[in-house]
Amino acid sequence: MSAESKTPDPQVGKAESSAWAPLANPVFRYLWIANQVSFVGTWIHQVGAAWLMTSLAPQPIMVALVQAATGFSMFLLVIPAGAIADIIDRRRVLLVAQGWMMLVAVVLGVMTVTGVTSPWLLILLTFLLAIGAALSAPTFQAVLPELVPRSQLPAAIALNGMGVNVARAFGPAIGGLIVASLGSGAAFLLNGVSFFGLILVVARWRGAPLESDLPAERMTGAMRAGLRFVRHTPQMTAVLVRAGLFILAGSALWALLPLHARNELGLSAAGYGLILAFFGTGAVSAAFVLPRLRLHVRFDSIIALATILYGGALIGLANFRPLLLVFLSGFLAGFAWLNLLANFNTAAQTVLPRWVRARAMSVYLLVFFGGMTAGSIFWGAVAHRIGLTMSMSIAGACAMATVLARGRFPLESAEGLNLAPSRHWPAPAIATPFEEDAGPVLVSVEYPVDPARATEFERVMREMRRVRRRDGAYYWDLFVDSADPSRYVEVFMVQSWLEHMRQHERVTSEDREIEERAAACLRSGARQHTMHLLAARGLSEPLAERELRTAAAKRRAGDAAGSESNGGA
Repeated sequence: MSAESKTPDPQVGKAESSAWAPLANPVFRYLWIANQVSFVGTWIHQVGAAWLMTSLAPQPIMVALVQAATGFSMFLLVIPAGAIADIIDRRRVLLVAQGWMMLVAVVLGVMTVTGVTSPWLLILLTFLLAIGAALSAPTFQAVLPELVPRSQLPAAIALNGMGVNVARAFGPAIGGLIVASLGSGAAFLLNGVSFFGLILVVARWRGAPLESDLPAERMTGAMRAGLRFVRHTPQMTAVLVRAGLFILAGSALWALLPLHARNELGLSAAGYGLILAFFGTGAVSAAFVLPRLRLHVRFDSIIALATILYGGALIGLANFRPLLLVFLSGFLAGFAWLNLLANFNTAAQTVLPRWVRARAMSVYLLVFFGGMTAGSIFWGAVAHRIGLTMSMSIAGACAMATVLARGRFPLESAEGLNLAPSRHWPAPAIATPFEEDAGPVLVSVEYPVDPARATEFERVMREMRRVRRRDGAYYWDLFVDSADPSRYVEVFMVQSWLEHMRQHERVTSEDREIEERAAACLRSGARQHTMHLLAARGLSEPLAERELRTAAAKRRAGDAAGSESNGGA
């Protein structure tokens, strides 16, 4: 590469740092616009559903069940939905989900207009509508990196977050006007129409084809693979911990602000709407500022500063009484909220290869929605005992305290990682044909290591362990030959031959770099040697079953010993 090619183009850097850069991509632009319309339609629908229930069954528990139906479906289905989005064409998943939501919304609208909707029917149809939302959420998260260049992903995530918060700020107000003038049925029908644009854009889009020549994963195996990947990816674990802690504290704003605005600040619905409008304006401002802010401030420092700002703004909302200060606190809360969610999302998206992206993001969504639900219930119970102002103040302090987790769970954007499949593993030799689901399979890799670099090699192999476990191994260990301390043997096991073939496809260019570092520690001229051992038919049993048998035998031995002891006494 020439020196000239290494010189960055200032105009390119300027374009990449622009908040609007992702909108230059036609598919993202059209999808983003259609999404904003759908977001507003969703909030209009929620206003209509809550208002309709107050007339059908004006008990607080029934009104709460409308929201609970949405949250429960997300909690129940988001993990399977992520697996579906990784093993089936994502375009088809989106079309089915959006079409399903349009159908349910229209059916609910027609039934409401004709006067046949009952309280339990409203809850049922709300649950059915939320099934489509649960199916769409991880799929959209997985599709986003396919629509924009990797360098524009943070700005694209921020634009999506801005759209959600603008809809959150203004959608309920629009919904209130529609329900007041035309009724809840019209709100439901309008929500149904709002899906049409998304369906049209997705139908015209041609996504990246699946890159595997292997049979599709089964649902349960796909979910296990996703959870295993998250467990053995420290960067993803850090995102889940930091985001989960923040959401548990930060959810107090959404749970308590409506009552605080009415009871403590003496505001009307219009005044509460103004606070939300300032919150949305702060989120929009953050979307503009974030790309340039990331050029000058470290990634984790932005998250820490935004966390402290959000906690301080929540304390301000709780204690300020002049409306100017209340609105300013709402603006700062919105600014910090979008910064946090966009950066959490970016930190997650940039460490996920395509094969597992929807599954891993479904875990992130589960933590987010679960934290919102649990936090809302918790802070509602706290406010019932000690009051709204004190509860919101404590929640703000707790939000700021989550910065302390930064030392144990640091966050960094991994935009520079090359997570494309490397496909550099050679195909294993096969002497006789066998079934693809035969197994388990034991893979051993022998390394003749330079004794002077043994410590370095062992350090690299700790990273290798994480990669093997993340990509499918349920057992891994490293052994040293007692007769030759320079001879190391890596051993790992996978459930089946097919699962090992998937490991071949899952190895990324970043993983290849780890393997090259291990190879650099070998003796001069030496090469590693790999063996694939397949369990002999009828002689092996799965490791998990063997462990269960061993545990049962130990319990029986313990029970027998206890019986003898009691008899002797």
